[in-house]
Amino acid sequence: MSVMTLDRATVTRARTSVFVVFAAAGFSFSSWASRLPDIKRILDLTPGQLATLLLAAAAGSVMGLPLSGRVIQAIGTRRTVLSGALASTLGIALAAVAVDVLHSYWVAWPALFLCGVGMGTWDVAMNHEGAEVERGLGRAIMPWFHASFSAATVVSALVGSALTALGVPVWVHLGVTAVLVASSVVLGVRGFLPIEDADQASAGASSGSAWLEPRTLLIGVVVLAAAFTEGSANDWVAVAMVEGHHLPAWLGVMGFAVFLGFMTIGRIAGTSALDRFGRVPVLRALFVLAMAGSLLVVFGTPQLAFAGAALWGVGASLGFPVGMSAAADEPARAASRLSVVSTVGYLAFLGGPPLLGYLGDHTGVLKALLAVAAFAVPALLAVPAV
Repeated sequence: MSVMTLDRATVTRARTSVFVVFAAAGFSFSSWASRLPDIKRILDLTPGQLATLLLAAAAGSVMGLPLSGRVIQAIGTRRTVLSGALASTLGIALAAVAVDVLHSYWVAWPALFLCGVGMGTWDVAMNHEGAEVERGLGRAIMPWFHASFSAATVVSALVGSALTALGVPVWVHLGVTAVLVASSVVLGVRGFLPIEDADQASAGASSGSAWLEPRTLLIGVVVLAAAFTEGSANDWVAVAMVEGHHLPAWLGVMGFAVFLGFMTIGRIAGTSALDRFGRVPVLRALFVLAMAGSLLVVFGTPQLAFAGAALWGVGASLGFPVGMSAAADEPARAASRLSVVSTVGYLAFLGGPPLLGYLGDHTGVLKALLAVAAFAVPALLAVPAV
């Protein structure tokens, strides 16, 4: 059944389901990120050691992403989202127990790897469903799905800040979050579109050949830079605020929340900007804005650093969702191309945490964030591919 033959009510219901699934992913991710200063303290980690711990989830994601297209073709989008979400939330819960109860770095690592594998497949599958809904509605809506992800990260970061200030144990916070997120996804996927994946019939050929398409790979470069711009803030802004600007942990997490809040605003407002000006001019302007914001965080006073986090958030808002939409422009190749673009993009989550952590060992975490401005340069050159 084609998405074009479905009635409007079915597509609208699916839109709500996609919002729920994106929000659940954002809430889950941010709950872990909001407790990174506490996790670093509990395990007594250097920036480089924390980077290596974060590498576990990134490595799992990069392993899951190339397989996601085939998984979607084999079991469908709904089951792929569900299985990925359950694996991801189980991994986070186990990692929280490993850190806070067992105080074991080596138990936390495989737990986070499991989380990463689940998150990678979950991410591609929900973007695939989002692209189908966008096509069914006949208008751009992908940035709004990513805005729901971002809005949930803001709420989760604020919850994390409050629980950090109250001294709530990491394992309690993340354990309860895992149960709530998993339950939300189980309910959310029920409204997904009742269609077969468009490229199932060509599963064998599509996934491989997509890796040979120049436009697909250039879109991947844009998403790579966007993921690094976003991911570096997710992983390190709170730590940089605490260690670089000497703020208390709860206020450092508030800096992370500012970044997420303005990224959400950028995604909500971005749809109209894309319709009015087009993908290329908007992304060029936003990458420049992200560069300026990251430099303010590094070189500004604590007050200017919060302003920089806001600019950085707006600048990071649209690169990833626009890249996903661009990769899914042709329905018959959407799953395989999304898998390729997501894999290239998620290399930033694989390489970003250790890069910034190891730089932080030598320069301090704050100055290590200068890498964000450097990564925006190749993105500006590759943006016309979208």
